Amino acid sequence: MKIAHLADCHLGGWRQPELQDLNLASFRKAISICLEEKVDFVLMAGDLFDSAYPSIEVLKETFSEFKRLRESGIQCLIIAGSHDYSASGKTFLDVLEKAGFCINVCNFEERQDSIILNPYISKGVAFYGYPGKKSGLEIPELKKLKFQDSPGMFKVFMLHTVLTEAKGSLPIDSISLQELPKADYYALGHLHIDFQLNKAIYGGPIFPNNFQELEELGQGVMFLVNISDKFGGLMEIKKILLKIKEALPIYVEIKNAILATEKILSELSKHNLKDKVILLRIEGSLEKGKSSDIRFNEIEDYCKNHGCYVLLKNTSGIEASDSKIEIQVDKMDKLEENIVEQYAIQEKQKENSNSCFLDMIKPLMLALSLEKNEDEKNQVFQDRLFAEINKIVKVL
Repeated sequence: MKIAHLADCHLGGWRQPELQDLNLASFRKAISICLEEKVDFVLMAGDLFDSAYPSIEVLKETFSEFKRLRESGIQCLIIAGSHDYSASGKTFLDVLEKAGFCINVCNFEERQDSIILNPYISKGVAFYGYPGKKSGLEIPELKKLKFQDSPGMFKVFMLHTVLTEAKGSLPIDSISLQELPKADYYALGHLHIDFQLNKAIYGGPIFPNNFQELEELGQGVMFLVNISDKFGGLMEIKKILLKIKEALPIYVEIKNAILATEKILSELSKHNLKDKVILLRIEGSLEKGKSSDIRFNEIEDYCKNHGCYVLLKNTSGIEASDSKIEIQVDKMDKLEENIVEQYAIQEKQKENSNSCFLDMIKPLMLALSLEKNEDEKNQVFQDRLFAEINKIVKVL
């Protein structure tokens, strides 16, 4: 019996088209490995998508890969993660399942103070699953879990959460492995770390999800698990790196922003940039000039002319001596703007108290101040904003 364990694919998560392509390429490579290894099951332990509502292009690519699995007779078992989970319970994971591409193994019923997980049974293996939720809201529920018994079967538990044994010093809610129902293999997702404790493994990420992860991990990862014929125990757990492009971290410390461009270009000239993902981290306390004095267009052109695949910059470590003053001025500007707006409304109301349009001003201002929700795509946010405005003006 051979199982592929994947997690944290976060398809559609990168804004840069080049990185989104690499994320999809890494996913395709993982699926190809599953086909080459002729696995019996593919487990996806949450966050297949970076959002509950991914783009059409991402969905098309994803469906294409799931189709390859189905045509090869490989069963794909999934659970939702904290990103592709929806409080409404409706996500595109349901569409994948309805299309016959996968099976969501999250099946439970509540009994008094307990949550009983029912297994999905196939080829003598009992698969249990429970979804991850936003902000660790699954933790209290995980502490109530019990398995519906499956005597004599090899038990696999898929979950998307934070293990106490794995979180280190992170100040986040967690659950200990000892508090979970006993299983023969724990297929974990959520933490993007290299962690293995006995038979508990975090299976991802399939591809790094941000600048820092690219620096630390460089590429994605998946696992292959071989189980003995008699389910007497695990024979082998094999970690597979999913390298697509080489990530090249470059660190430059600056003090003079006016001379920073030349210093950065000099550092870049020491490396072979061809076909690399360049991770340019710029840090330092500026004694002269501002961040805007760095000629990033020139730096980007240099990297492009030397054949780099994509350039990512991180300037969060640059500290300006007047940064605190700039923040205070920004806050004052916003305060003054609010005062002016309120005064203008009051004056207009005095001028023409009979205008029905004036009654719309405050509601319109409130509607236009709506902010995007976490993981909400631009089109979804735009539709929600227009819907709110439509309620007020009745014309859109």
